[in-house]
Amino acid sequence: MEAEFITKYHKQQEIGANQCSSSVTKRIKAPTDIVWSLVRSFDQPQKYKPFVSECISRGDFKVGTVREVNVRSGLPATTSTERLELLDDEHRIFGVRIMGGDHRLRNYSSTITVHPEIIEGRPGTLVIESFVVDVPDGNTTEETYYFVQYLINCNHNCLADVSEKIALHTNNSGQTKPVEW
Repeated sequence: MEAEFITKYHKQQEIGANQCSSSVTKRIKAPTDIVWSLVRSFDQPQKYKPFVSECISRGDFKVGTVREVNVRSGLPATTSTERLELLDDEHRIFGVRIMGGDHRLRNYSSTITVHPEIIEGRPGTLVIESFVVDVPDGNTTEETYYFVQYLINCNHNCLADVSEKIALHTNNSGQTKPVEW
């Protein structure tokens, strides 16, 4: 099913000579509704993205909305200006494009899809994220590819951690249970 989802939902524009593109998948042991609620939170990426310290959105929460993201220290960046390109709640598709900022990810766009899956006999989620980005001057295609994949993998791992913790503390009626320590 992965290949089918990638073909159906992750069609990228023509890849230029100085660009790279790929897709990254992650299986998460949490129901799709929980995972999707985090992914679609364009105004609060810091809920699961470890490199985001703050986010300020401008406009309504719809396609075309712009957010200003402050990046935590440790990355070669401080800010990012991003535009919501696609938000489809029915098919669980989320797309974002980086418009500017203090970083080296030029012409970056990504699409994330969230798909229900059974993992170890329980409701789980398959997350697929594809991207296209320019290769910065002074970097190779491989360096850019691995850097972006590293960032996405970190985001997906944190998405899994947060989603699975929420799922662990949510009862069958969808209400949050008190956390017992």
